[in-house]
Amino acid sequence: MRYEFGENWQRFLKHGLTDDAIASARTALLSFLERPSLQGSTFLDIGSGSGLHSYCAFLAGAQRIVSFDYDPNSVEATRSMWRRAGSPAHWTLARGSVLDESFMATLGTFDIVYAWGVLHHTGDLWAAFQRAAACVSPGGRFFVALYDRDAYQKPSPEYWLDLKQRYNRASPARRRAMEAWYIVRFVVPKRPKNMVAFARRILDGKRGRGMSMYTDVRDWLGGWPMEFSTTTEVKEHARRHGLTAAKVRTGEGCAEYLFERAR
Repeated sequence: MRYEFGENWQRFLKHGLTDDAIASARTALLSFLERPSLQGSTFLDIGSGSGLHSYCAFLAGAQRIVSFDYDPNSVEATRSMWRRAGSPAHWTLARGSVLDESFMATLGTFDIVYAWGVLHHTGDLWAAFQRAAACVSPGGRFFVALYDRDAYQKPSPEYWLDLKQRYNRASPARRRAMEAWYIVRFVVPKRPKNMVAFARRILDGKRGRGMSMYTDVRDWLGGWPMEFSTTTEVKEHARRHGLTAAKVRTGEGCAEYLFERAR
């Protein structure tokens, strides 16, 4: 059982992608990397999904971009963004799995390895983390986001894992009903004073990383397979693979990490 991430991303590109969303995603990417641009840098996008962040790397001036995804529909979504960029020769697309050791060995190393909300959906988080980390060049950075177990206590991680399995087994009509229930239960503010900001977010059709709210809802409910991790676990695995933490941001569903490899 595996969620159809690529179909969700293709819907997003058709109905949710705007110039504002692209600008928001680019700003968020460069801000967390603490870089004004990616001029002169190589960029690996693991689990490229919609292709939006590979496109942002292109806009930010990356000299070489490699994007890959396991889901063929995600590869096609990324290809549409590649075409939007003018089909540049320095941006390469592929279908592959981060769990495929022989495939990963063909990629080489990169100044920036990007894996946002991907590795926990592979079915083997720590093997995926190891192979992604191996692609970070000396002096390079690893920007990874993983679902933080500590952020999901009420309801518990076990509750969400069960819900995700039920969502994936559900009919299309049942899925729409579950999405509506989730929005009412967990997304719509309970305090009237927060409704204006919520309505603005809906009208803008974007969030900090450029993703529309409804795309995020489907992605969250559908995301299977799925694993949670703690920040302590992630930092320890990074240390084992020669990486040190430059920045960690928690407080939302995904903890974001920026690791560095010594030169």
